[in-house]
Amino acid sequence: MSDTIDNPMVMKCVAYQNGVSIGDVTIEDISEVLQRDHTFVWLGLREANHELLAKIQEEFGLHDLAIEDACAAHQRPKIEEYGDSLFIVLHTAHLAGGRVEFGETHFFLGSHFLVTIRHGYSSSHSKVRERCEAMPQKLAKGPGFALYAIMDFIVDNYVPVINGLQARFDMLESAIFQHRPSLQTMEDLYELKRELLLLEGAISPVLDICNELMRLHNTVIPKEGRVYFRDIADHVKRIDRTIHGMREMLVAAMQVHLTFETVRQNEVVKRLAGWGAILAIPTMVFSWYGMNFRHMPELDWQYSYPVVVGGVALGSLLLYLRLKRTGWL
Repeated sequence: MSDTIDNPMVMKCVAYQNGVSIGDVTIEDISEVLQRDHTFVWLGLREANHELLAKIQEEFGLHDLAIEDACAAHQRPKIEEYGDSLFIVLHTAHLAGGRVEFGETHFFLGSHFLVTIRHGYSSSHSKVRERCEAMPQKLAKGPGFALYAIMDFIVDNYVPVINGLQARFDMLESAIFQHRPSLQTMEDLYELKRELLLLEGAISPVLDICNELMRLHNTVIPKEGRVYFRDIADHVKRIDRTIHGMREMLVAAMQVHLTFETVRQNEVVKRLAGWGAILAIPTMVFSWYGMNFRHMPELDWQYSYPVVVGGVALGSLLLYLRLKRTGWL
């Protein structure tokens, strides 16, 4: 064993016996430590390269396909069984500048080991490890409890993300009702809808993963540890319902936005039509006088000009008042 880990991609590698830490472990010593009774190794990695993963594969006896998936990020959330070990992928999320950014955490789980590999943004698991080490009686259940602790940590971190998206939606909803509809508001609504869909795609598969961990894989998840994954499944269901409700409200807000825009356009059309009707009166009269007929009795009358102008003004005023009363102007 060693007290320090020099590789910067290795966050922490600790051996636990009966739930109590017995010290840090070097990568080269892992296979020897795994042979001890009532002992498991918890290894945390970040952005591990091919060379390091090859060593991990040799020490833990991992499957080639699982290592291939772990080398390449951008995996979908899933759980796969390879012999006596499991390979699990979860997506992480956090808010950065009001926008959602995603990362991935890969798990290798066996009866005597847990390996986590973080890709992209993902919060450190150091506090999760500290909480688990403070509960040696539960950690003595094996790596399945450590898996539960990290999965619960990832699911709990979805909550502030959803709260941030809810705050953005409330601001957009206020903008719809308090200000005129705008193209920017509609773009923000579509962007929020896109992020909700991505978040839903990251969260929904976790329920299937928990259900499988509760029903299968007895060799790595003991019967007494399955209740913990049921707790995660309950959290995921609540979050999923919240997202579903936000999506419905978002669709309704987009429809209201479009309705307000249609109403505004109708008001503009009504005003243009009203002024067009008013201008039709002088247009008709002036076009009449512009026909240049040779015999027009009105041209010989000395009061014809003021009468015509007054008539046009009076007709236009009466039509204006009529349209104003009906709400067209």
